[in-house]
Amino acid sequence: MRHIDAGAELDPVHPVPVPVNTRGLTAAEVADRIARGQVNDVPVRSSRSMGEIVRANVFTRFNAIIGVLWLIMFFVAPIQDSLFGFVILANTGIGIVQEWRAKKTLDSLAVIGEARPTVRRDGTAAEVSTSGIVLDDLLEIGPGDKAVVDGVCVEADGLEIDESLLTGEADPVAKRPGDPIMSGSFVVAGGGAFQATKVGREAYAARLAEEASRFTLVHSELRTGISTILKYVTWMMIPTAIGLVVSQLFVKQHGFKDSVARTVGGIVPMVPEGLVLLTSVAFAIGVIRLGRKQCLVQELPAIEGLARVDTVCLDKTGTLTEGGMDVTELRPLQGAEESYVRKVLGALGESDPRPNASLQAIIDAYPDVEDWRCTESLPFSSARKYSGASFSEGDGESSTWLLGAPDVLLAEDDPALAETARLNEQGLRVLLLARAGRDLDDPEPARGARPTALVVLEQRLRPDAADTLRYFAEQDVHAKVISGDNAVSVGAVAGKLGLTGRTVDARRLPAEPEGMARALDEGTVFGRVTPQQKRTMVAALQSRGHTVAMTGDGVNDVLALKDADIGVSMGSGSEATRAVAQIVLLDNSFATLPSVVAEGRRVIGNITRVATLFLVKTVYSVLLALLVVCWQVEYPFLPRHLTLLSTLTIGVPAFFLALAPNKERARPHFVRRVMRYAIPGGLVAGAATFVTYLAARHYYTGPGQLDAETSAATLTLFLISMWVLAIIARPYTWWRIALVAAMGVAFLFVLMVPWLQHFFALKLVGMTMPWLAVAVAAVAAAALELLWRWVGRRFPV
Repeated sequence: MRHIDAGAELDPVHPVPVPVNTRGLTAAEVADRIARGQVNDVPVRSSRSMGEIVRANVFTRFNAIIGVLWLIMFFVAPIQDSLFGFVILANTGIGIVQEWRAKKTLDSLAVIGEARPTVRRDGTAAEVSTSGIVLDDLLEIGPGDKAVVDGVCVEADGLEIDESLLTGEADPVAKRPGDPIMSGSFVVAGGGAFQATKVGREAYAARLAEEASRFTLVHSELRTGISTILKYVTWMMIPTAIGLVVSQLFVKQHGFKDSVARTVGGIVPMVPEGLVLLTSVAFAIGVIRLGRKQCLVQELPAIEGLARVDTVCLDKTGTLTEGGMDVTELRPLQGAEESYVRKVLGALGESDPRPNASLQAIIDAYPDVEDWRCTESLPFSSARKYSGASFSEGDGESSTWLLGAPDVLLAEDDPALAETARLNEQGLRVLLLARAGRDLDDPEPARGARPTALVVLEQRLRPDAADTLRYFAEQDVHAKVISGDNAVSVGAVAGKLGLTGRTVDARRLPAEPEGMARALDEGTVFGRVTPQQKRTMVAALQSRGHTVAMTGDGVNDVLALKDADIGVSMGSGSEATRAVAQIVLLDNSFATLPSVVAEGRRVIGNITRVATLFLVKTVYSVLLALLVVCWQVEYPFLPRHLTLLSTLTIGVPAFFLALAPNKERARPHFVRRVMRYAIPGGLVAGAATFVTYLAARHYYTGPGQLDAETSAATLTLFLISMWVLAIIARPYTWWRIALVAAMGVAFLFVLMVPWLQHFFALKLVGMTMPWLAVAVAAVAAAALELLWRWVGRRFPV
């Protein structure tokens, strides 16, 4: 056995290995390295730290604006005009608490889903946490395992490693003792061991894993759209607020402090302060809800992304079927003795230290024959579609065997293929055992192989797969089954689950992207797909404007998962797939996917809905400020009035609407969808309110004039805002009707209770102006209905 000195410099082309202890480090050596700090101690974060959460929720530009205005109001106005500041405190507190709850959920799930590499110490292999690895540790790796630290190969048994995530090179790289192993690469075939030469922050894998597993709030159309809106609102606020301040300083009929209070009352409602809060809360609650279903969201926008998906690519094994299989029949070919075939299969099972699901079923069915000795092995590769081994049999004879896909190992005119096709049509999986006439290290070991037996395997369908596929069909999401297995067999399995459509052998797909994209649109089930083809198929679908989700659990799915818009991995899948996927289903239940889709749709649909509420307020606030500046009159409202209106027509209703169920598929162009309704709604509300205010200024005279004018204007604005809320709440359900009605009753309660009248400075005087206010609001409501319908037809999204 050749060994490697971890400290030796290696030429990657001509490595010169030197001895290393293949028993691994001793307990004393591990303790010594821990004491020296030579540990893989880089934390893999699944969420923002508590300090980051607090800073993100407290130190915002809008909180700064509101905070300054709040301090001013403490000195110039009664406490009721400072209520808006307490609302901001409550909002910030809610945001921090909800995101902290989401962080706790994510962190606990991340621990469950954390990779646990196998480390050999004192000659014994055991799983340890990634952070438990120390310098010079000996790590054992097999198919699907990811190299979590940099190292050098010590043992290799047909070891092939995919470095495409690091180098872009698509072909797997065969590794021999002495070759470097790059952290972040993963094993696609064979097995072996490597010695850690770089750990902690020195290893590239630490940075890669941290980035891959980080809970993030960026790269989301929803959040980007809101940021864009807030940017424009800020620029719109600045000149408007300056004009309002200047005009109010010259219109001081009721004193300086009152003018300052009304100026602040004009600026505060321009800030859509609750919109960012509700977005964060909606996402955070989504994470918590999914966490309860054992769904780890490694990147928060994945909730939103899956809601926008219109095509989901499913790998059959591990997704539509359970991982385990059962051997149901053995059919010897060309006069082979069944007892001898059983010995061969038992020996093949024993030759692979890391069997896949098919080989494990064979191991369970056929015990190993002790007098057969494996002299050479060829691990299974999803690119080859077969594995092999050479044996020294008990009687001294030598033989080489291949086990894999019949349509790959057999000639097209072989009669065994017809039998295989009949079995595939029943949804059964068939492997061919063939005796090879060439050595395993031959470039084409399968050429001239003699068929010996067919091994018939039955796959276990997931009990929840049919319901999940039916859900996607109802939601207008196209399911594409993409598998490396025989196309007929995969099609039969899909048919049992109720998935209809054309079945295609991927080996006959066009090579050019346009032709492949067209074939993918027309087909539903694709068999004999290579790992590189999976990646190409995802790109082809995306080229046709599809938003693609890819599910999988094997190493052959990694590249496609990485390139898809949303990658979904099973918790029991390979470490490599879990590392690149945005969503990990820790309970391995495909049925969890509809919950993720529903959660994303709830978030996007409801935030689009409530964003319109907030931005209608911003638009009418800016318009009112501009009209006040132009007419050189006092601003009609004190902060307390707009705090009351915002709470009843936006704050409380938006909270319930943002968390309500919503199954509508997410649509693009968030900013356009929101602004096309917010702008006309705000313009109508602002204009109608100002008309009532001007009419009241001409109608009322004497002491209490301004309070009466404000009360009439408040009534008009409240009624119009309620109508906007009623439109936004559609389609109606009992609880939405109750919500709108409750807000109306609450406002009526304020108008009827004397101490609340005094607290909010609201008292309707006489009968003429209140009824005029109602009439103006009714006309505005009718105008809103007509205008919003026209906008919907004129500016479809």
